[in-house]
Amino acid sequence: MRLSVVAISLAGLAAPVAAQTSYQVETLAAGLDRPWAIAFLPGTQDLIMTKRGGALALWDHGSGQISPISGAPEVDARGQGGLLDIQPAPDFAETGHVYMTWVARVSATGSTTHLGRAVLDRDAARLRDLEVLHRVTPAIDSGAHFGSRITFGDGYVFAGLGDRGSKDFSPNHVSQDLRSENGAVIRLTLDGEIPDDNPFAGHDGAAGAIWSYGHRNIQAMTRHPESGAIWLAEHGEAGGDEVNIVTRGGNYGWPLASFGVTYRGGDEFAPPHRAGDGFVAPVYHWPAGRDDHFPPSGMVFYTGDAFPDWQGHLLIGNLFHRYLGLFDEQGGTLAPVARLLDGQGHRIRDVAVGPQDGLIYVISDGSDGRLMRLSPR
Repeated sequence: MRLSVVAISLAGLAAPVAAQTSYQVETLAAGLDRPWAIAFLPGTQDLIMTKRGGALALWDHGSGQISPISGAPEVDARGQGGLLDIQPAPDFAETGHVYMTWVARVSATGSTTHLGRAVLDRDAARLRDLEVLHRVTPAIDSGAHFGSRITFGDGYVFAGLGDRGSKDFSPNHVSQDLRSENGAVIRLTLDGEIPDDNPFAGHDGAAGAIWSYGHRNIQAMTRHPESGAIWLAEHGEAGGDEVNIVTRGGNYGWPLASFGVTYRGGDEFAPPHRAGDGFVAPVYHWPAGRDDHFPPSGMVFYTGDAFPDWQGHLLIGNLFHRYLGLFDEQGGTLAPVARLLDGQGHRIRDVAVGPQDGLIYVISDGSDGRLMRLSPR
């Protein structure tokens, strides 16, 4: 059900020509309880959606109705945990598999991120044959920084994970410990096996699932439509939020190199990235401090036809400042173009592009979360 339509024009903003497009915003659903991820089911314009409390739902494009999907895994939704990302498998048409990440307890005190898959039975409105493919190790007694975005590439599944909120800013931090999968991107086969060509597979004292490490809290991940490279966005500490291109075996520096500062006092706790420091520098970062930082959640490259001026641009949700960022991407570099949905008060949690209509679909965070659609005016 469409609850409201708001027309917005970007004309007159101090931005590149690509931003000079008017758009309107439709609220397709409101009152959603802490939605976290949306994904289009292949071959349709229908969206599957997770809610952090542990519920799954399906938005039907034809009717505009949202219906519950049963069979979700049991979750630990304390802190930043719960049912998190969801993505249809590359072979969804044959298998019906959807991949999910969620947080669950594995001991009296410890919890961890789980990666699993199940078969979506649309006729029965349920998931069946749920499998846990991977449990992130080690489990930690913390409710923070689970990361948990999923993407696919070259026949593998990648998951971006958080550092569980560790405040140890020394070289012993979990993100720098190759025994720990926290603060890393992991790469697995679609069946959850560790590929032999992973950079640390078979190395003593290292987790073979790790593909890259030195990350803080990965809240956005997507694949570049042309190069096939995996891009991610992660939270810094009081600024220093980053956009990174993932490389095999790369160390992204957290917390030994960062553009952020401490939450208390605003002190620098690490030198910024610099040439020759041994770490992979971000392709884009936001400055230290809370005035202009960009805690991201959800990102996608725009590949539709509805907004031709935005072709190839990157869309990233901003949680704290409550807008959808539009960035021009050229050869691996980013330039800000516009703040979409700015001033409307929505903490943007995830974003997707309609595969058939090329429109932009967004969910906002919180107990009154909304599903919104941006279309040309």
